[in-house]
Amino acid sequence: MSSDSLPYAADAEISLKREELDVLRNQYVKEEPFVSIQTKFNYAWGLIKSPRRDEQQLGVRLLTEIFRDAPERRRECLYYLALGNYKLGNYVEARRYNDLLMDREPNNMQARSLNKLIDDRVAKEGLVGLAIIGGAVAAGGIILGTLLKRRR
Repeated sequence: MSSDSLPYAADAEISLKREELDVLRNQYVKEEPFVSIQTKFNYAWGLIKSPRRDEQQLGVRLLTEIFRDAPERRRECLYYLALGNYKLGNYVEARRYNDLLMDREPNNMQARSLNKLIDDRVAKEGLVGLAIIGGAVAAGGIILGTLLKRRR
């Protein structure tokens, strides 16, 4: 599979209709206990596209199984695992999988695009975290100052 056939990260934000996801789920259930790699992969991708966190987590879990059990699909799974973890807010894991793909395919435009999204989200959340910590420190300083003034 060429890098051109991988979806861009924005595609993961477009959820399947519930009926479409049900078709994938029904095929998965129908094949149990010996689900084909392709059926599992299709269902996992549909789950990752879901707005529901529990479904996204199941999608990542299924992709992890494919990554572990089907060496011929590992390259493909790297990107989807990176996307799934990105959507879940697991940026360290998302970066790890995406970096592995970029090591194999440094010119992969989808992986580069996802890398920028991860960087942007980490920077944004880092700034929000710093603002929260800064606010807490400032509030603590005000409280401490007030307490010290009362002691005098």
